[in-house]
Amino acid sequence: MGNNTSELLGQLKIDRDARTAPPPSQRGLIAGAIGAAGGLLLGALAVSLFTGAPSPAPQTTATIEPAVTPVSSADPSPAETSEPIPGAAVLNASGYITARRMATVSAQVMGLITSVDVEEGMRVRTGQVLAHLDDAKARTNLELAEAKVTVLRARLDSIVANLGEAHRQQVRYADLSDKHYSSRAQLTRSEADVQSLQAQRASARADIKVAQLEVQRQREYLNDLTIRAPFAGVVTVKNAQPGEIVAPSSAGGGFTRTGICTIVDMDSLEIQVDVNEAFIGRVSTGQKVRANLDAYPDWDIPATVAAIIPTADRAKATVRVRIAIDEKDARILPDMGVKVAFLQRDESVIEDLPKQ
Repeated sequence: MGNNTSELLGQLKIDRDARTAPPPSQRGLIAGAIGAAGGLLLGALAVSLFTGAPSPAPQTTATIEPAVTPVSSADPSPAETSEPIPGAAVLNASGYITARRMATVSAQVMGLITSVDVEEGMRVRTGQVLAHLDDAKARTNLELAEAKVTVLRARLDSIVANLGEAHRQQVRYADLSDKHYSSRAQLTRSEADVQSLQAQRASARADIKVAQLEVQRQREYLNDLTIRAPFAGVVTVKNAQPGEIVAPSSAGGGFTRTGICTIVDMDSLEIQVDVNEAFIGRVSTGQKVRANLDAYPDWDIPATVAAIIPTADRAKATVRVRIAIDEKDARILPDMGVKVAFLQRDESVIEDLPKQ
């Protein structure tokens, strides 16, 4: 049994130094095959040279195997994480920068513009003069009302003087009547004169009061011809020029202006976006927002949801959301386009938010 095993192992051993040659019976077949292949190759080469066609280039096939990245069992994928990530965006929307305080300043009365004292981009303060209207007629009416007050006061002084004299006469007639030097009729007449002058004095005082009210009315009308800024802000639009007519409401035609200029309070700028009503449940008051202006897409502006308007737009199926800008900046301008991302709340932090 041991000898048979040694013989089998010896047969399996390969002698690398030995040169094995094919048997004589196969040498002819191998030579014939080589000759036939060489003939075919020479024939193909001759045909290629004769026809002038280029020999086809050998095709190479590349096999790309996808790289497999091992996934660590310690780091779960986002799909496997059930808890929301604080600070991650839960909803994206787009809107515009709007101003809560913006006014097109006009005149309370109709008049001819004599001067406009503002330009676009000018910053104005509360009560600053913006324009003047023609006030020549108003000044004349004011002077006339003041003159009437002067006349009535002079009339009152005359009545007061006559009343004093009537009082003195009444006293004299009363003394003479006691001594039987005057009649009873003279005494009663003097008393009637006193009462009449007292009534005239009261009427004169009332007339003066009416005249003073007329003076105040004419003075207010004159002040209305000077247009002033209702609040501090920046002039964004200049609507009128000197020589044009301004009116509080349109009077028809293209030559009547309804406003002098438009003022915007830059401290009241905020963001307004329309959120699809299907996703309004992801938005809440006090929620943090990241805003990016279309003009400065790489600039992250911190903001906070100020209010959710409690009504929906039936035509667009949206709900309007007001977003307060936390950091004011001069680069933020009204009507700029803005994109916002509503951030996920951190449920571990409980904040007391004011009710809107």
